[in-house]
Amino acid sequence: MKTRNINETFELAIQNHKENNLKIAEELYKKILNIDPNHFKSLHLLGSLSAQVKDLYQAKKFLEKAIEIKNDYSETHYNLGNVLKDLGEIQKAINCFEKVIQINPDNADAHNNLGNLLKKIGKIQEAENCYKKTIKINPNYSSAYNNLATIFQKYKNFQEAINLYEKTIQLNPNFALPYNNLGLIFHELEEYQKAINSFEKAIKIKPDYAEAHSHLGMIFKELGNFEQAINCFKTTLKYKPDDLITLHYLYDLNKEVLSSDLEEKIIQIINNKNSTKLNLAYGNFLLSIYELQRKNYKNEFNYLIKGHKHYFDSEKYNFTNVIKYWSKVVPEVKRLVISIKSNIEIKKKSNDIKPIFIIGVPRCGSTLIEKVIASGDKYIPIGEETGIFHNVISNAIFKKQLTNTNIDTIKTMIFEKFNHKNLIKEKNNYIFTDKSLENLFYMRFIKEIFPNAKVIYCKRNAFSSIISIIKNNLTKVSWAHSIENIFSYFDIFFNEIKNLKKDFPNFIYELEYEKFVRDPEIESKKLLKYCNLPWDKKCLEFYKRKELISRTASKTQIRKAIYQNSINKYLPYKNFFKNYENKYFWFNFN
Repeated sequence: MKTRNINETFELAIQNHKENNLKIAEELYKKILNIDPNHFKSLHLLGSLSAQVKDLYQAKKFLEKAIEIKNDYSETHYNLGNVLKDLGEIQKAINCFEKVIQINPDNADAHNNLGNLLKKIGKIQEAENCYKKTIKINPNYSSAYNNLATIFQKYKNFQEAINLYEKTIQLNPNFALPYNNLGLIFHELEEYQKAINSFEKAIKIKPDYAEAHSHLGMIFKELGNFEQAINCFKTTLKYKPDDLITLHYLYDLNKEVLSSDLEEKIIQIINNKNSTKLNLAYGNFLLSIYELQRKNYKNEFNYLIKGHKHYFDSEKYNFTNVIKYWSKVVPEVKRLVISIKSNIEIKKKSNDIKPIFIIGVPRCGSTLIEKVIASGDKYIPIGEETGIFHNVISNAIFKKQLTNTNIDTIKTMIFEKFNHKNLIKEKNNYIFTDKSLENLFYMRFIKEIFPNAKVIYCKRNAFSSIISIIKNNLTKVSWAHSIENIFSYFDIFFNEIKNLKKDFPNFIYELEYEKFVRDPEIESKKLLKYCNLPWDKKCLEFYKRKELISRTASKTQIRKAIYQNSINKYLPYKNFFKNYENKYFWFNFN
């Protein structure tokens, strides 16, 4: 009688589950488990149902119990893997998908999901192999092509990524994600109209595609089309009202959005146990703004630090590896350059090219200086943050390819990448700008490859830069999300500046940001003279340029005239840094 009742109840639960009567189905599964706590199918399906309604902790409990009873059912391991992934328990989720593949090697979904997790923790080659196995099992698996493309995109192999996204679209023309990803590539390549077209195609397929609306908003923001950007961000929030990232973007353009009612909503969102790390990060950044408005600087600072911690955690695996590069590998760059220096032959075309490199720490005013240089009568192509030297040389270092025999190949790659960005032009007398701040660490390469380069060190009070970094979330800068990492990077940076000045006197033009904003006309004339460029008043009217584009954190500031209030506005934060005052030769509050 007991077994018959269980069977009948189970059939009724299954029926309600199929008909999406989830509450009734849940009650029936639990009724069975009250009679038989080890009823495997009820545990498995109740765990799956709980995941379906986003009760992840309950889902985890029931699925783990089901596996204790029956360990060889691949679907339970698969479902648990997805739950653990959503809970952020990445290694446990990986173990689940590996178990699925052990039980059923031809499970394409498990290979694909495993690849996604391996990519997340930085095991890129293993992830790539997973996607290729997925495609081998199922050559029409469109998501696997899309996911494989993201790896090539990550490592700047854009053409291969584009080919794979196009293959994805060929297999599934109504798949919005590859259009969105193509938009991101074209954005990075600064092909703005192609990026806009791609995001709009994604939105046409999926009108409620919040991320595509947000990405489109970022394009318009960089182009200075602020009204269109605001509309895009508002549309994003219409479809994804709890998206605190986009709310932060919107605040940057419309300060009026942060009402007292909204503050309560932000607190509720970040207190939700299912909030993502990114929402937690941007939620804390938004709450810091409310505290700043109240002039509660201590509370503001605490929210900022919490926000950065959550942001770092959201990119922990990638950021940890990059920080190791700056602390362990960069000190070796000088030695590597010295070892190859005697074998580099500077060709004639190198002498013709006269790039202007702007270096400094983030938030030092480098974007302002680049726009001043490029806004005179003589048109100068703006490179902004190309990252070319860093990408080429760091890859060569990791692949152990930085040797005497292939340095010419590396040099050719650098030329080609600058050329591909349309920066090397005869009509501009081969002059262009590049404000990749990390170029400081490759300055010895630059000196060898471009002997006629101009180098401008934009020097700002270190304390001001540090506070500005903390108050602005520099999303792609791995070390910018904790005070200790910021000071560690700054120490490496300022020691390298000191060494360069010693080794190459008069090679670098030192521009003091504070002096520049106090007397921009005099200082800009000195700057343009150093660059061998004519000065005129348009240099200081860069903000009037309609075609002005910026992708940096200064994208809104550069559309305004030079102002001085940035010099002393960080004084309220001095007390939070007293312990650092005598620790570093480069750090003071003046």
